[in-house]
Amino acid sequence: MATWRNRLGRRRNRVTRRSRVWLGSLAIMFGCLLVLALKPLTYQSIPEGHDPEDKTLSPYFVVQGGDPETDALPLKDTRAEVKIAGKVANVTVTQVYKNQGKKTLEAIYVFPGSTRAAVHALRLTVGERIIDAEIMERQKARQIYEEAKKTGQTASLLEQQRPNVFQMNVANILPGDEVKVELKYLEVLKAEDKVYEFVYPTVVGPRYSNVPATGAPDTEKWVENPYLHQGQAPPYTFGLTVEVRGGLPLAKLASPSHEVKINYINPQVARVTLADEKTGGNRDFVLRYALAGDRIDTGLLLYPGKEENFFLLLLEPPDRVKKEAVVPREYLFIVDVSGSMHGFPLDTAKALMKNTISSLRPQDFINVLLFAGASTVLSESGSLPATDENKKRALEFIMAQPGGGGTEIVPAFQRALALPRTKGASRIVVAATDGYVAAEAQLFDLIHQNLGDANLFPFGIGTAVNRFLIEGMARAGNGEPFIITNPAEAAKQAARFQSYIGSPVLTGIKVAFQGFDAYDMEPQALPDLFAHRPLSLLGKYRGTPGGTVVVTGKTTTGDFRQEIKVVDGQGSQANEALKFLWARERIHGLSDYERLGRDKDAAKIKEITDLGLKYSLMTAYTSFVAVDKVKRADGTVTTVKQPLPLPEGVSDLAVGNGGYGPGVITKLGALPQAGSAMKEETAGLSGLPPSPSPPPGIPSGPPAAGREQKPAADIPSLTVSILRVVGPMEAAAAQQALEAKLSRFEKCYRDAKAQGVKLPLPVKLQVIIGPEGKATEVRQVGQAAPSASLLKCLMAAVKETAFPKPASGQVEVVVQFKVTGR
Repeated sequence: MATWRNRLGRRRNRVTRRSRVWLGSLAIMFGCLLVLALKPLTYQSIPEGHDPEDKTLSPYFVVQGGDPETDALPLKDTRAEVKIAGKVANVTVTQVYKNQGKKTLEAIYVFPGSTRAAVHALRLTVGERIIDAEIMERQKARQIYEEAKKTGQTASLLEQQRPNVFQMNVANILPGDEVKVELKYLEVLKAEDKVYEFVYPTVVGPRYSNVPATGAPDTEKWVENPYLHQGQAPPYTFGLTVEVRGGLPLAKLASPSHEVKINYINPQVARVTLADEKTGGNRDFVLRYALAGDRIDTGLLLYPGKEENFFLLLLEPPDRVKKEAVVPREYLFIVDVSGSMHGFPLDTAKALMKNTISSLRPQDFINVLLFAGASTVLSESGSLPATDENKKRALEFIMAQPGGGGTEIVPAFQRALALPRTKGASRIVVAATDGYVAAEAQLFDLIHQNLGDANLFPFGIGTAVNRFLIEGMARAGNGEPFIITNPAEAAKQAARFQSYIGSPVLTGIKVAFQGFDAYDMEPQALPDLFAHRPLSLLGKYRGTPGGTVVVTGKTTTGDFRQEIKVVDGQGSQANEALKFLWARERIHGLSDYERLGRDKDAAKIKEITDLGLKYSLMTAYTSFVAVDKVKRADGTVTTVKQPLPLPEGVSDLAVGNGGYGPGVITKLGALPQAGSAMKEETAGLSGLPPSPSPPPGIPSGPPAAGREQKPAADIPSLTVSILRVVGPMEAAAAQQALEAKLSRFEKCYRDAKAQGVKLPLPVKLQVIIGPEGKATEVRQVGQAAPSASLLKCLMAAVKETAFPKPASGQVEVVVQFKVTGR
């Protein structure tokens, strides 16, 4: 069982005996299929002290075996109670564990949090007993927890593995026990373009890691977690309630991620709940709202504490002024084509790239680097002029990649940032990834040290992206993060990106204090504003508040200056959250560029630890531990890792590389120039093992999960066009949604050609789109009579497409599929 798990569910970094690796993988693959066919699927528990032979830390699929007396799914319910008042969200997360087996359990659950969360409290409830956790140094908290586990005491331990990834351990859950764990956190909400957004992450996506399992630090071992297969619903219920108190009448309150029920208590207060608690736990929950009159909540909040005083300044920047950039731009696109990007994320990335590249001007320049386990570049000698021919070449280079392999993001960025610069052009770096890697700190430092005067704009694509990585890349690269959770948002975000780079809202920002004794500001330097969102500044102050805060900067039309008066009446004990939020912001800044392993900065570690202990906050070096003083068991426990669902839209290829060796970038058809050099480029990267070459008959990348892999058939160029739209929907939005599924449509044609079908005349389909943005009816129109299998495939792919939700009623769209160059 261990051998099967290690080989199928983990990456293997072998550089010799390539043929044996591929033949072994093939044999194991068929063996696994045979075993799966003969046995029902159960979940594996990890006995106390079990230490299987490992190669690298990697997520894996839940495997067969297990003990019928063990409840391998101890987490029964997780829910969040969110109260948004003014600028601050107060969140209580409750996890309920129940042991329905016959053995005493230790449950381990890896779960996400907001990148801005200040986790400040933990409570354990066992029966009628309530235990409030203490904040301690990480190692000390772990020691206390392990001792309680051995002595039979029920205990919980909450550790931070990343600023947005936490691990909960609950020991000595007796048969029949129901144990409840509550954690509390705070975060500041900010408006962008006068719209507020609250995000509650629900699941941690599988992380690629090349860290050896033997000797791996404690902060990395969480990567090794079991996952369910794609499409399997979460094994626990997920509930969420949000109470929004806007202070002004609410407008445009909606969730683009989940179906919700909204109950307005009054014009200023609303209560939002999920319509379905069984299937919502596999993607980020997003709630957006605006205030009446397009107002945003700006001003100064004060908290006069017993030992320290804190303030929060939110100040609305000037409106964006449209101005065409004169200087030529050099665009460097870095696109993740690894296994976790297969399907919806990569299809959306391709649609985004097509939209962005098509809009480049003749005076601009372009280059593209694609990466998975290795990388390949469009032009090694430097960026190409953005002519129509070169833009087409770049798009073909991107569109040919199906997605597969690992995610060696650091070597890819090393190579990309070392590419020759174009003289006289301003460099813009655009990165597209889901962020499912465990090398955040190294990447932030690499960007910070090597980007130069360029700006980096990362696009996080997926239903549950690693926001810590995406937002950290933007901070390190002096850019803005973009998150795309569904295909319909690709066009909007591409337009938003073009607006940002046209001209920043505000540059050269400085804050001065006149008659107000402020100190210890966070962030210590305000970056240029590309987005139209409030300036946010946290800090401390001495003495009686008074005076003025002055903010200055430059816009495209001249100097900017705003003043805000400081008065004692702005202080309130109700603003106690400010001390937690200030400390979290300071910790955030210290943690971004912190090296892992032996390069850790001892002084920085001490500062982070001291902040966590002083302000009772979760950090990488402080943890919460709660121990029930009652001894309830003999210390013999079975450890169970709670399996997680794959995020919606993520395929099985994200876990363990689908059972294949290190990923390679594959091509479906001939690519101009770049494709011919691909093999040489992927084999010669410094620090990367060469990808194994499969023997004849074995695909060069992992196949789509659950489908028979056939040789790819070349097809002429396929275009998808909107011929008519009747109803409240923009044709461009419908076109963008269909283009996000282009690789799916192309597969229909490739499969048809492989079966000997002669490519037909244009295919026209009439599509009825319902209120939820889904095709409720698809029928063929026109005279063309394609093969039945091709028509069925195209109609099924259209029904899978996520269109924008119509403003009202339903929409009729006529779409045409056409192949050219026959």
